[in-house]
Amino acid sequence: MQQFDTEERVSRAINYFNDGYNCAQSVFMAYADLFGLSSELAKSISSSFGGGIGRLRETCGTVSAMAMLSGLKYPSSDPQNQVTKTKNYSITRIMAKEFTDKYETLKCRDLLKLPANKKESATPSERTPEYYAKRPCARFVEHAARITAKMLKEEIKPE
Repeated sequence: MQQFDTEERVSRAINYFNDGYNCAQSVFMAYADLFGLSSELAKSISSSFGGGIGRLRETCGTVSAMAMLSGLKYPSSDPQNQVTKTKNYSITRIMAKEFTDKYETLKCRDLLKLPANKKESATPSERTPEYYAKRPCARFVEHAARITAKMLKEEIKPE
């Protein structure tokens, strides 16, 4: 894997988010080029994971992006290969734990402190200065981008 500057990649992820990309896209796009993926393909692959997967407010899109990038770094393409599967799952679990150690949950609804019974539409929120002022998502993007850098630099080891 080619060398990269963590701070530049974290900044890139935050800038993508501030430009209007969803949380998953922002983290995924910040690193996708390291795997030879075009910007357009990276945007498309990660587009459905924003808002806790299609605004269902389930698993945070930043965590989904970390898992996708883990799959690119530690692929498990042979369904019979328990070694590669275990390595991939282990790395993904360690990354998720690092996220929950800081934020106590992986769930978008809980991260945003939304009521459990609040109905969400598929229509994304308009990206206005007020949106960015009240949403903590940029913090999640930043943290996930840092965790991803550690994984890609092999500073996170499978259990």
